[in-house]
Amino acid sequence: MLATKKDVPLQQNTRQEMNELNLPSFDVKVRGTREKPEILDFLRRRYVALTPEEWVRQHFVHWLVDHKGYPKGLLGNEVALLCGDKTLRCDSILYDKDANPLMIIEYKAPSIAVTQQVFSQISTYNLLLHVDYLVVSNGLQHYCCKMDYEHQTYQFLNDIPPYSAL
Repeated sequence: MLATKKDVPLQQNTRQEMNELNLPSFDVKVRGTREKPEILDFLRRRYVALTPEEWVRQHFVHWLVDHKGYPKGLLGNEVALLCGDKTLRCDSILYDKDANPLMIIEYKAPSIAVTQQVFSQISTYNLLLHVDYLVVSNGLQHYCCKMDYEHQTYQFLNDIPPYSAL
């Protein structure tokens, strides 16, 4: 899609209008209008509504791929989970090479504090998936837990591990 005069200010001002995050920047691709901006989700290969949570998701996923070595093809955004007659949506899931879920990632807008309620939400998803890692980020703070199912515990890690360490 070609940029129009109306799109140019949107592209130039997106970083200023969205919160600065505790994540590296990347080549953000936005389109739409100031009232309905969209950002390119490079995993889903389509433009999606640009919300503060989506701003965090796109920065976080780019960070995982570009700086932590996570394979783009093993990550999925907005993954549907069926729980009885209810459909839940994980913000992102990392799969292993056999397509088994390995990590669940939950995002919040920078204005939303990472609380026990957020961990309860991601824990609900994990009841279905039984992953090794749970990650929560609001773009400013990032938390990672390694699950230990044998001892029914978990351990908070100091950092999000690189893919090679998983």
